[in-house]
Amino acid sequence: MTMEEYADWAASAARVTTDPGESKLSYLGLGLSAEAGEVADVIKKWLRDGKPDRAALTDELGDVAYYWACLCVAAGQNPADLLAQSRKKIEGRLRR
Repeated sequence: MTMEEYADWAASAARVTTDPGESKLSYLGLGLSAEAGEVADVIKKWLRDGKPDRAALTDELGDVAYYWACLCVAAGQNPADLLAQSRKKIEGRLRR
C-alpha cells in the first residue's frame, strides 16, 4: 500500500474532505495530539521500566499515521509530497 492509498483510505474512513469544516479539523488535530501523547506515554514507560514495548509503540505510531494522513487530505496535500518538502527543510537545517 502506498502512502497515497493509505491517506485515501483513512480519509474515507474518517469522512474527511479537502474542505473539512471547523469541527472535523478540530477532531483530527486533537486526535493527532492525543495519539502523539500515547506515543510519549509508551516511551515514558520504556524509560521508567527499562524495557521496550515495541508492539505498543508500533500500535500508537499507526494511530499517529492515521490522523496525520487524514490531516494531509484535509489540507489538500499529497503525503509523499509533504514528506519530500519536510526532508528538504530538515536537510537545510542540517547544513547550517
